[in-house]
Amino acid sequence: MTQPETLGPVESAVGYVLKQAAVALRGAMDAVLRPMQLTVPQYSCMELLAQRPGLSNAELARGTFVTRQSMNVVLQGLEERGLVTRPAKAVKGRELPAALTEAGRSLLYAASAAIRSVNEQMCAGLTSAQEKALLETLTMLIRNLDPASTGPDLAQ
Repeated sequence: MTQPETLGPVESAVGYVLKQAAVALRGAMDAVLRPMQLTVPQYSCMELLAQRPGLSNAELARGTFVTRQSMNVVLQGLEERGLVTRPAKAVKGRELPAALTEAGRSLLYAASAAIRSVNEQMCAGLTSAQEKALLETLTMLIRNLDPASTGPDLAQ
């Protein structure tokens, strides 16, 4: 009886190493955002709101990799801190489009700088050509697993 083929050493499996990188990135992001009393989903939500005003709750949830219910909790927390505002009544349907406040923009500026430093640390040693090739490769991996995906810009 033959044994089914296994994945092999996990250290040589792209998916395993990719997950290790994702976990390391999340830990580094958590560390720089913690002093600002922000979570990664909160930061991601604020970044998306600044870059693409008017996104729906569902679009924000997709772009920050959380459920719609979790996004509602994220937005409530940001709203309680005065970092975002939402209208009391829906303009259309049930949508309550969020917008950053001045305090939110100010905190986002500091958070973006901290996250940019994490990205620079992560990519240290890569040339700009290698970084571009890595982005293209990761985009291909995403599309191979999710043909409907547009790549790294998942919120659009």
